[in-house]
Amino acid sequence: MKWSAIDLEAGVRSGDRRALARAISLVEDGDPAAYDLVRALYPHTGQAYAVGVTGPPGVGKSTLISALVRHVRARERTIGVVSVDPSSPFSSGALLGDRIRLSDHFLDPGVFIRSMGTRGHVGGLAEATLQALLLLDAAGKDVVFLETVGTGQGEVEIISIADTVLLVLMPGSGDSIQALKAGIMEIPDVIAINKMDHPAAKTMLNEVRSILSLDRKRDWRPPIVLTEATRGENVPELWAKIEEHRAHLAQGGRLEERRRRNLRTEVFVVASARAKGYLEQAVAEDAELCRLLGEVERRELDPLTAVREILEKVFHLEDGNRTRTR
Repeated sequence: MKWSAIDLEAGVRSGDRRALARAISLVEDGDPAAYDLVRALYPHTGQAYAVGVTGPPGVGKSTLISALVRHVRARERTIGVVSVDPSSPFSSGALLGDRIRLSDHFLDPGVFIRSMGTRGHVGGLAEATLQALLLLDAAGKDVVFLETVGTGQGEVEIISIADTVLLVLMPGSGDSIQALKAGIMEIPDVIAINKMDHPAAKTMLNEVRSILSLDRKRDWRPPIVLTEATRGENVPELWAKIEEHRAHLAQGGRLEERRRRNLRTEVFVVASARAKGYLEQAVAEDAELCRLLGEVERRELDPLTAVREILEKVFHLEDGNRTRTR
């Protein structure tokens, strides 16, 4: 179906699934039409509650999201889910496609699910994911779940776009312990320890609680919930803790403050990605700048001097220490 700009905007605002799918494809592909679409829809955003779900691979994030979706849908709320998957090295698309574990919700008109590739972005978040959240927000979704790749310390980037960050861990997993060491414990607002039947579940709960007790500066102490996602055990309790955090943020304007901070961060994230792409293309097309890189590779020129000269030529940045010694 060929969408006009007006029809696509209207389709997204009405929650039309085909319009949403087309709009997200536009932002994912970097299509120029996406800029006008997001600009037109932006005034209609700010209502959806964004829940970021992060944690090491294999801990059951998708299964837990599926259980949360089922619970929230029973309360007649509409939901969007964005799963960020590792990118295919050939097509830059998502390797896993729409998550199999979320397949129970594919036919629910109140749930929209989309997988997106990271496209090589180190933090595990595609730049387009930020725009996809805005589109789902404009489409009237009450809650948007964002599931990240689960690659460790880079996951801290999720806090820049989520209202509430849910960290999922699994007992008996070396990856989970590495996550604790990597500093990821600094970002969650709520913690779920999945597979609560595991013999080490309570031991891990105590370990996580001990780590959290070291941070006495936070005005919100992240609650820890033992869950069994495949059976939906303690999922209502987990959602209740997420809503408690939302209520906490709503007090004293913390939610609006966090969202303003997130939007500022989003501007810098997107601008940085644009600048990086422009810089790489400019260097590739300039013989003199390519020569500089060659000199660095041969250790004839130090990297910082090369950086200074590249930035001066590409971005016309002034630097008082421009003298170069041959």
